[in-house]
Amino acid sequence: MSQKNSALAQNKKARHLYELSEFTEAGLALTGPEVKSIRAGKVNFVDSYVEFRRGEAWLVSLHIAPYSNAGYVPQEPDRDRKLLLHKREIAKFAGLVAQKGLTVVPVRLYMSRGKVKVEIALGRGKKLHDHRETLKRRAAERDMARDLA
Repeated sequence: MSQKNSALAQNKKARHLYELSEFTEAGLALTGPEVKSIRAGKVNFVDSYVEFRRGEAWLVSLHIAPYSNAGYVPQEPDRDRKLLLHKREIAKFAGLVAQKGLTVVPVRLYMSRGKVKVEIALGRGKKLHDHRETLKRRAAERDMARDLA
């Protein structure tokens, strides 16, 4: 039985709001109850992004609901969580964000060999006409598939 890359949660809005490129995998510094809550699917990606501070990468505004059986230790659901990346990866993403005005967004959470990983991607915000173009392309593909079936 393989536990490799079983998706736990996906950020569906990220593909709608951004043109995504340069995907990479990062580890997350989590507490035990947070891992159990993630496994239960109690994650919300709304407005979450990656911020770079003093040579470290932080996942900001990822909401992980408190685990009900966590015990007496209080859980902060919206705290900033440290991303575990190599220094060269942090420097590369931080440089692109600073120079080109791009955003690094989390795309999905998954398990890889028993550890919770987050897939992050470099995103450029879409304009209104880009959204319309995407919708037109999807409608055309759907019509072609319908005609072939």
